[in-house]
Amino acid sequence: MPELLAAGGWGLLAGSALLLGAMAGFLIRIPGRAVAGVMAFGSGVLISAVSFELIAEAHEKGGFLPTALGALGGSLVYTFANIALARRGARHRKRSGDQQPSETEQAGSGTAIALGALLDGVPESMVIGTSLLGGGNVSVVTVAAVFISNVPEGLSSAAGMKRAGRSPRYVFTLWSGIAVISGVAALIGYGVLGGASGTVLAVITAIAGGAILAMIADTMIPEAFDDAHLWTGLITVTGFLTAFGLARVGG
Repeated sequence: MPELLAAGGWGLLAGSALLLGAMAGFLIRIPGRAVAGVMAFGSGVLISAVSFELIAEAHEKGGFLPTALGALGGSLVYTFANIALARRGARHRKRSGDQQPSETEQAGSGTAIALGALLDGVPESMVIGTSLLGGGNVSVVTVAAVFISNVPEGLSSAAGMKRAGRSPRYVFTLWSGIAVISGVAALIGYGVLGGASGTVLAVITAIAGGAILAMIADTMIPEAFDDAHLWTGLITVTGFLTAFGLARVGG
């Protein structure tokens, strides 16, 4: 039970960064270029976590084939779900500009944006929970990577919601709920997969890694490039190296 609660607590901690970012994005007028820079940095951090914490760990537990199939499966599920939500108004859910439609412009877009935010956050949180399996310590690098990347996600998305005319109640209820669900997802990741074999854990970890990588390419990097332009690559590499350094120190 203590480990189960710990998994939920770590997931809640990482998810709370979404709410912190949303508060900053909604209450403070932050230049678009600054938002883009933070988004690019968060993208690099997540790419590093996917590479060295998720895919590498999945390969170690289950070998190449389960890892490759899991990653492809995760990216396919994410992509098709993202396409379905994009058609209902959630395509620009992470954009800080005026790309997000209001409810009057596209009915149901608010619900689609909320579901899209869940789609983005749940795989990350489940991985946090599974990292505690086997009696080990939580992957601090994964938690840090998710936390760092969640801040610009919440910031950029909330700024776009404000421009689309959505109320503070909608914005803060949405991100508070997703923070709580992140904790629940981490708890489920630990509780449900506690007796799973190494191969099953490898596939699940790789599925999350593939979904996260697809999310970065589909939503985070496009938002970063919109304003940071040719600086995006440099900032992304800086984020990547920051997370890589944390992984080496933690290892």
